[in-house]
Amino acid sequence: MPRLKILTAISLMILLGFAHASAESGRIYGKLYTVDNDVFEGWIRWDKNEAFWDDIIDGTIEKDRRDADRKQGKRRYKESKGNFELFGLSIGEGNSVFGFDISSESQLQFGHIRTLARDRDDGATLTLKNGEIVIFNSGSDLGPGLREILLNDAKEGEIYFDWDDIDHIDFMQEASEPTDGLERLYGRVSTRRAGEFTGWIEWDVDEVFSDDDLDGDEDGGRTRKIKMGRIASIERRSSSSASLILKDGKEMVLRNSNDVNSENRGIVVKSNEFGRVKINWSDFEKAEFLPVPKADLPAYKDFDGGGRIRGTATTEDGEEFSGNIAWDNDEEFTWEHLNGEYKGVEIVIPFAIISTIEKSSQRSATVTLKSGNTYILSGSNDVNEENKGIFVIREKGSTEQIDWYDFAKLVIR
Repeated sequence: MPRLKILTAISLMILLGFAHASAESGRIYGKLYTVDNDVFEGWIRWDKNEAFWDDIIDGTIEKDRRDADRKQGKRRYKESKGNFELFGLSIGEGNSVFGFDISSESQLQFGHIRTLARDRDDGATLTLKNGEIVIFNSGSDLGPGLREILLNDAKEGEIYFDWDDIDHIDFMQEASEPTDGLERLYGRVSTRRAGEFTGWIEWDVDEVFSDDDLDGDEDGGRTRKIKMGRIASIERRSSSSASLILKDGKEMVLRNSNDVNSENRGIVVKSNEFGRVKINWSDFEKAEFLPVPKADLPAYKDFDGGGRIRGTATTEDGEEFSGNIAWDNDEEFTWEHLNGEYKGVEIVIPFAIISTIEKSSQRSATVTLKSGNTYILSGSNDVNEENKGIFVIREKGSTEQIDWYDFAKLVIR
């Protein structure tokens, strides 16, 4: 019997040890190498509000783009003949096609990045997990505009870095779970027109942890700083105030802060079910904070660096073309995003979770996600007549350019 108890105890310890080792906090983790050859390792909070693997780093990419010489009147799709390069691919060239360099804003989830190397004052070279190289020449999350990089080193504690301090960062799975007790904000947000969204919350595009503060003045002029983890709900009261209910049942009204008035920069909700939505104060109704579903926290291993967008595009005339896709003569990888507006709410959707895009009109498109959610998007050149074309690079090396006028539907494989 004692031997059986010992074996049982050992088995339990192994299982508990395995569970502990396999658990992840979802937070960005890596080794930071400075220009002075110092090395620090720990959890990273980027530009104050990016702290998790599914958070986005923003940058500007310059690509050698190709566009068609569009004529007035009805636009046509056509197969090009000859050769030129599109995103490094050799594809056909017609007489009406010319090349030029343009830049575009791009967004990339941190979980796809293996290494970030600082270039010059405001650029970075990103090596993705699949070996692809992405060069960001500038962006709000790079260079002098970057507010700070905070690294929590297990040995050294919290260290703040400026952009100029960095040589490069190697991202990796965390060695163990953090012990600081911080929890990610999670809940259900109601809007005036777009319904409800449940997922990870960024308040005022800034507060992301239970230990972050929400600021405001009470009636009587007292200034309050309340930990987000203490709050049960926040409800818009007017353009200049909000009603709070704390988890202990206390109620209060706060004002005179961009956390609780029309100066709020947006309430962001993120989920694999719909991507990322940003809700302005005028469209916001209420946020209810819920227990954190720890099993849904993103893990570094959940990201693979993405791949080419592949699918079948159908024209209004019923012709179908299959191959690699360059959407809006721009997005070509599954880690890139489709942008639009849905009932007053900004929405950003990774191509990796999109099932189909179908033109609804010259100014909108119906986007169906792999989760089954469907949104009619407008207000962006990704989904209206300003779209620069859907390019289909076929296996034989030729390309088809389908203008928005002729485009009907894209099914992504």
